[in-house]
Amino acid sequence: MSATNAEESEISNEETDPCLKTEEQQPGDVSPEYKSKEPTGASASVTESKTKVDLLLKPAGDAPIMKKKKWAVEYCKKVSWISEFLRKYLKFEPSESIFLYVNQSFSPAPDTEVGTLFECFGSDGKLVLHYCKSAAWG
Repeated sequence: MSATNAEESEISNEETDPCLKTEEQQPGDVSPEYKSKEPTGASASVTESKTKVDLLLKPAGDAPIMKKKKWAVEYCKKVSWISEFLRKYLKFEPSESIFLYVNQSFSPAPDTEVGTLFECFGSDGKLVLHYCKSAAWG
C-alpha cells in the first residue's frame, strides 16, 4: 500500500469514528456532530444508541451528589476520562482522590473503554458507576 492510500484510510477513519479525531477533546465537551438538533426518525436514534452509552453516576460515601445523574458517553471514552469529567464537574481539588466502581463491586482500570464495561456489566440499557472520595468496595 502506498503512503497516499494509507493517509486516505486514516482520514476516512477519523471522519467516521469520533474517538479517532486528532483534536484534543476536554471532559464535558460534546462532539460537533452531537451539538446539532435532536435526531429524528427511528434510524437516527439507532445510530446514536450505537455510539453512546447511557451512564448513570451515583454517589457513595462522602461524595457530593450531582444534580444530573444520567449522561450519554461515547463508547470509546476511557474510565480516566470519566474520572477527569467528575473532577471538573464536582470542582475537586487536585489533591482530592476519586474512586469509581462498577455495580458497587470493583474498580475498573483507567484505560478501560466505557463501551467494554457496558457490554459486560450494563443492565437495563445503562451502565451504573458509583463514585466516592475514599475507597469503598473492592
